[in-house]
Amino acid sequence: MPLKVNIKPGEKFVVNGAVMVAGNKGASLVLQNEATILLGKDIMQEHEADTPAKRIYFTLLLMYLDETGRQDYYPTFMRLIEDFMEATTFNEVRKTLLHIVQDANAARYYRALKTCKALISYEDQVLAFGRGETTERPSIALETP
Repeated sequence: MPLKVNIKPGEKFVVNGAVMVAGNKGASLVLQNEATILLGKDIMQEHEADTPAKRIYFTLLLMYLDETGRQDYYPTFMRLIEDFMEATTFNEVRKTLLHIVQDANAARYYRALKTCKALISYEDQVLAFGRGETTERPSIALETP
């Protein structure tokens, strides 16, 4: 089944490892077969991976984009997952981490990235609460199967 992707004007995106930039009017792509595609909003640079959840996301991103080097990133990915598991006692976070691992093991990297983005959002809430930037207690709204 074809996948239609709308790209905003000037937005960077990656298709099968090739970095592209949409023109002034944007672009509408229709992928007729399976491809590795990532929009600019989903791309993270290494220096942005500055929290535990973001480091997991970045490693997943590398696994998704680099098919030939995928197994090289896996031990780092699992160490990061294990470290996060040891650092939390919250069952919803632990379940989410397990879903991320299951998806990665099944080569559903994009799905794992989406779940990890929700984990990053929760992590941001926890960190903001810890810094006293908000009095609202963090709530976990993780999209897991």
